[in-house]
Amino acid sequence: MQDPVRRNEDPVRSNQDPVRSNNEPVKPSENPARTTNPIRPTDEAARGLARNLLRSARFGSLATLGQDGHPTATLTSLATDSDGTPLILISALSAHTGNLIADPRASLLIAPGGKGDPLAHARITLKLRARRIAREAEEGLRIRRRFLARQPKAALYADFGDFSFFALGIEAASLNGGFGKAYELGPADILSEPTRAQALAEIEEGAVAHMNADHAEALKLYARVLLGARDGAWRATGLDPDGLDLALGDAVLRLEFPAPVDGPASLRKMLAELAAKARAEA
Repeated sequence: MQDPVRRNEDPVRSNQDPVRSNNEPVKPSENPARTTNPIRPTDEAARGLARNLLRSARFGSLATLGQDGHPTATLTSLATDSDGTPLILISALSAHTGNLIADPRASLLIAPGGKGDPLAHARITLKLRARRIAREAEEGLRIRRRFLARQPKAALYADFGDFSFFALGIEAASLNGGFGKAYELGPADILSEPTRAQALAEIEEGAVAHMNADHAEALKLYARVLLGARDGAWRATGLDPDGLDLALGDAVLRLEFPAPVDGPASLRKMLAELAAKARAEA
């Protein structure tokens, strides 16, 4: 029977650092397993995946810091502002509301999952700083409209006196696109360019209403042909420089634009081109 430990092998070292052929230990700086950086360089594919995860999410796990210093996680409904900033609507009776008022730092995990191993699917963790929104301000009216467009059932309690909207400003993000696909991102990698976001915010409400009233067939084509969804009365719920949000009941879709738009003319051109593409592929 062969001895389980070879004569020239150190049984302690064999499970730790690798060795050279002359039994000399490899220095940590020369060990690829220790020096390889697991974070990939950020590219457009990673940025697009991060934006899509955020813009498509209807819920996420929000972690806040309690008075005892421990993080506390809770499930919360989500929407996004015109630039992609995450939005939440929470009650003063909830522990996480008090936590955010005392310490605005928070973290948000978005992990839509899928079939099989949940760790094989893309997810993103956002480092955030929360800010309560004044309801009566122009910003507050826009945020209320966008949130309820994504979460229509929240209209039942959105105007209760103890509920408040919070914008969760992104400070950094960790994106995991699946096994071996880790990225560290900054706000500019995820959020829409501010000037474009402001331009689209000014026309969004009218453009969404127009699409739903006059271009219902195009919306169905976007969903069914371009996004592979089931046929149905899909409706537009939001527009921003980087894409169009669609909904059918509780189902939501995100149609990413091939290139950003910056106003009414480029938006019309983009939507017409996508409709033509869908008709050609139908």
